[in-house]
Amino acid sequence: MDWDKLRVFHAVAEAGSFTHAGATLNLSQSAVSRQISALEESLRVTLFHRHARGLMLTEQGELLYRTAREVVSRMAMTEAMLTDSKDSPQGPLTVTATISFGTVWLTPRIVAFCDRYPDISLNLLLDDREVDLSMREADIAIRIAPPRQPDLIRRQLMTVNFYAYASPEYLKKRGTPQVINDLDHHHIVVYGEGPLSQLIDSNWLLKVGDGQTSPRRPSLKINNIFGLLRAVESDLGIAALPKYIIPDDTNVVRILPELQSPSLTAYLLYPEELRHSKRITVFRDFLLEEVSRWES
Repeated sequence: MDWDKLRVFHAVAEAGSFTHAGATLNLSQSAVSRQISALEESLRVTLFHRHARGLMLTEQGELLYRTAREVVSRMAMTEAMLTDSKDSPQGPLTVTATISFGTVWLTPRIVAFCDRYPDISLNLLLDDREVDLSMREADIAIRIAPPRQPDLIRRQLMTVNFYAYASPEYLKKRGTPQVINDLDHHHIVVYGEGPLSQLIDSNWLLKVGDGQTSPRRPSLKINNIFGLLRAVESDLGIAALPKYIIPDDTNVVRILPELQSPSLTAYLLYPEELRHSKRITVFRDFLLEEVSRWES
């Protein structure tokens, strides 16, 4: 099979349309369509069902896509290893993290890394889904959950603790809780059903103290960490938030410091094949430095 046609096929299968694949490959829609038609003719099979909403792989197309995906992944891995054979860290590096952690904690610190390693082309992929590192959707991942994928090197990055926060204006109106059971008389904003609720009891503020026998009723549920922070900043009540999401310029304050919060572990993950990658090594060391500085 012609590699150029296989590369175009992979892009079309990923994008689901000739137009989007063309934009990725910097080719016209007609050029992409011709390449696919030529590939189908040479193989004497139909690879895509064409319909008004886009393209769908046929059974034969699915078979070829699995192979093409593996080939593209191995080519990307080989390119990365060749790049890392040079003396200084350089080349592309794709880092994936959850949206909240990547936006609030990681992104403001990236400028220091880019200044230190100008030859590394950094790409941040912020996504709450589990990106497949073995298929090179990213080179390195920061995840607040143990990895499910095998053959990944893991390094504990930080412990993610949750604390109770409220705004000064809310506390001025409702009073500052002095003991845990004072929460019975306050508005509690909690995390609804979402990815975080599968990892931790994110609604623990409803149950601490007397709430163990008679759980408090939430005043509002939001299934998004950013939404919880904005609710607290907007004086809607008290919420449990991870420490990393509290920006330096926010006006929210921590209350009830004696509360024992649940915690999660954030991991740094990358494929075994990239163990000796200079780009991975310098990014790992940079993150550990930043975490140490942040926790001190």
